[in-house]
Amino acid sequence: MTQELTERQSKILDFIKEYVLDNGYPPSIREIGKGVGISSTSVVKYNLEKLAQLGYIILSGGIARGLRLASRPGIVEVPLLGYIRASEPLPSYDTFSDEMVELTMDIVKEPEMVYALRVQGNSMQDVSINDGDLVVLKYQHTAEPGDLVAAWLGPERGLTLKRFYPEGEYVRLQPENEAYKPIIVPGEEVEVQVKVIAVIRRLE
Repeated sequence: MTQELTERQSKILDFIKEYVLDNGYPPSIREIGKGVGISSTSVVKYNLEKLAQLGYIILSGGIARGLRLASRPGIVEVPLLGYIRASEPLPSYDTFSDEMVELTMDIVKEPEMVYALRVQGNSMQDVSINDGDLVVLKYQHTAEPGDLVAAWLGPERGLTLKRFYPEGEYVRLQPENEAYKPIIVPGEEVEVQVKVIAVIRRLE
């Protein structure tokens, strides 16, 4: 269920829809303001951000006319950026520049902070994260003991998907598969980059 829009947000959304229908491309912030009678660009930006958070539009920061209408209200798209290793760490990953993953707003509260990676390996299979699944991650540089995180171990060892357990001066990155041993490293060598907030299963 989508949240009810304010009168101002409804006017902005209606203006965007009409503008795109007439012109084939989205309006600028100033054109939106002029079209709905708002002189302040910051007020327009605020309401556009609210519309994006509610799943009505998709914003692309730093791009002129960087907005588009969402295909379905309440649904947001997040980028699929590449792979994460659920075995040994992965030094680098390829980028899927054009792939997006559709998620509902109850999963994604801050779309601009979220992306997805495809899992390689089976070290987390005991918590039903298998090779080929997608993990949805939120940028977050802190973690609680037991959180499922993407941990960066430096350019030589790279990124790995594990449970996070700080233990004194060390960190234990714990797999969920008895066939794999935990990774134990000094705390200063580990950077928590993101926290897993959802898993999308691969269909067999």
